[in-house]
Amino acid sequence: MHFDITDFRLLVRIAETGSLTRAAEKAYLSVPAASHRLKNLEDGLNLKLVVRSAQGATLTEAGKVYLRHARGVLAQLDLLTADLQELGAGIKGQARVFANATAITEFLPGMLAGYLKRHADVQLDLRERMSEDIVRCVRDGQADIGIISGLVPTDRLQALPLISSRLVVIAPRAHAVADAGQVHFKELLRYEFVSLPEGNSVHDFFAQQAAALHLPMTLRVQVASYDAICSMVESGAGIAIVPAPVVERLQLHGRVAVCELLDLWGRREFQIVAADFEALPRYCLDFVDELLAHLRPPPTGG
Repeated sequence: MHFDITDFRLLVRIAETGSLTRAAEKAYLSVPAASHRLKNLEDGLNLKLVVRSAQGATLTEAGKVYLRHARGVLAQLDLLTADLQELGAGIKGQARVFANATAITEFLPGMLAGYLKRHADVQLDLRERMSEDIVRCVRDGQADIGIISGLVPTDRLQALPLISSRLVVIAPRAHAVADAGQVHFKELLRYEFVSLPEGNSVHDFFAQQAAALHLPMTLRVQVASYDAICSMVESGAGIAIVPAPVVERLQLHGRVAVCELLDLWGRREFQIVAADFEALPRYCLDFVDELLAHLRPPPTGG
């Protein structure tokens, strides 16, 4: 079989847009040229990849398989290009780390300065994603390492346990939930929230949980960081759900009420995932080793 990079890009665009016309435009092809390419591809594979209708273009099961591998190939080509460009600029390599918001704000800062100092010739590409997206990106070759939490399937990946954490509810000391001690998320939805902005992975997760309960989540204030969230809660703007390490880092006990979140998803086990740890470059393995050492220090004697 003959595979063509332009065909890969065209099918990715079809999947993204749901339209052969828009896909052709994004792939810098005329619509007749795109249609001809798709027909030749399907004839060569003897498989139907795309079903076209008045509603648009959708992938068949064979098309979805082709799409998954096309994304992987294109990601590897992008990585090859980036690696060669960086070598020309004196960069030894690139560590692509995708992590969820809690890992980025609470777990990584304490070890990043040392890692970057010891690996001055390595470019760290650190991006925030939801855990489900991180797993997909590692599988597709878009990320070398993923840091995830929650009950996310990690089949076809290798995973190492990292740390346990939990989400807690913080409220102004005079708030109705201040004396609850323990509370379910459903009970909180009658109150106004202080939240990270819409589009942030943490905000989107909570919105999904509210939607699953068929209840609205009322946002009173949206701010850009956990630190700002805690300041707003302390000032009486509303309640919030934050990782427990935030409460400890900002020493919030006594300044706000802290309640245990009883929902199962409130307790989170963090993992590091990779397609194959042994196949990672040495500088990526160093990142894994240093993060494990930072979060799981050896027990002290005595």
